[in-house]
Amino acid sequence: MRIVLSNIGTFGDINPLIAIALELKRRGHVPVMALPAVYQPKIAPLGLEFHAIRPDIDPTNSVLVEMVYDIKHGTEHGLRDFLFPALRQTYDDLLDAATKPARADLLLLGELNYAGPLVAEVTGIPWASYVLAPLSFFSAFDPPVLPPYPRMARADKAVPGFGRVIRRLARFASRKWPQPIYDLRRELGLAKGANPLFDAKHSPYLVLALFSSVLGVEQKDWPEHTLITGFCFYDADAGNAALPPNLEEFMAAGPPPVVFTLGSAAVLAAGDFYEVSARAAVKLGIRAVLLIGADPRNRPSHELPSSICVAEYAPYSALFSRAALIVHQGGVGTTAQCLRAGKPMIVMPYSHDQPDNARRMRRLKVARTIQRAGYSPLRVARKLKAMLAEPRFAERAQSVAKRLGHEDGVGAACDALEELFRRTQGAD
Repeated sequence: MRIVLSNIGTFGDINPLIAIALELKRRGHVPVMALPAVYQPKIAPLGLEFHAIRPDIDPTNSVLVEMVYDIKHGTEHGLRDFLFPALRQTYDDLLDAATKPARADLLLLGELNYAGPLVAEVTGIPWASYVLAPLSFFSAFDPPVLPPYPRMARADKAVPGFGRVIRRLARFASRKWPQPIYDLRRELGLAKGANPLFDAKHSPYLVLALFSSVLGVEQKDWPEHTLITGFCFYDADAGNAALPPNLEEFMAAGPPPVVFTLGSAAVLAAGDFYEVSARAAVKLGIRAVLLIGADPRNRPSHELPSSICVAEYAPYSALFSRAALIVHQGGVGTTAQCLRAGKPMIVMPYSHDQPDNARRMRRLKVARTIQRAGYSPLRVARKLKAMLAEPRFAERAQSVAKRLGHEDGVGAACDALEELFRRTQGAD
């Protein structure tokens, strides 16, 4: 089959698609990556067909930084100020990818590509959708943590059925956001349709929940035809999973360090995270790794001891298994890598799905959290000291890792896509 895989987002959103595309290619199919142009250098060495779609992602874009940084309005900014102004361009670009030079047999669409369901509807191409975290389902029976209203999630324990209130609140607060989608549907001669933010983004054929059941289990109000596959891991460029030389030398020179990282999105708005983290590590006298990204402003301003290593990037799959503990932002990709490595964590969530993922890690008893406003050297040092001295966190994390070891997210996702292809071909 010729299958177009498309989404708009950070590496955390794109890496699972790459993992699936490579397995589909290995099985003899033709995967086509329809992604923002910034990802072409990452895709080209893998031998995958690439089509650029707009909007492109510029790490220096102040709107992107704001949508990462703003816990109350970040999601709204991301949709209304970044994705939706380019909606028609996204539609045109994805339509080309789906029909030229040959018509696709199937589409696999991420939830941030709001033009995708429109392309599927106009062309009649069968499609599957995917989500990366339970938050995306906004279940009334497993209510998520809404970043602007984090305390509401606690009320669900005390007030039966309060999850329905949370769900209604999310829909009410965002009711005006998808107007550009409705406008484009009208322009294309389509009916208004279901709510694009909560309902229409899910395929009626197949919804792939690309996360482990340790993160969330199926609820009765999830979309029909939903399959929990397990995590789909990928973080190596063209097979290069080695650590940078300076980091490899550091890792080999002493006991497992604490790793401080902000993933691929929150690192754009790091603030004083790395400065505070370094001071906490010095205060405890522990070895630490700071993954600071490409922005030189993230490098701590004071001189660091030899017990702290600074690197811009390292493949999590190669680094986390050699760490003692990971401090991170709670993105689902980073969280998944921590779980696979069997390492405890401290989560300092920003926005989007991160507060919800953090709560789920606390439920698993593999993590503690620190809110960004309270991220200070003293508080970080205290939590690190307590967790490193308490073996139950590491033991629980290793137990969860064993459960993940029995999952094959990529294989399950590809099996489901092949079955959907056979089903739709039969219908044709």
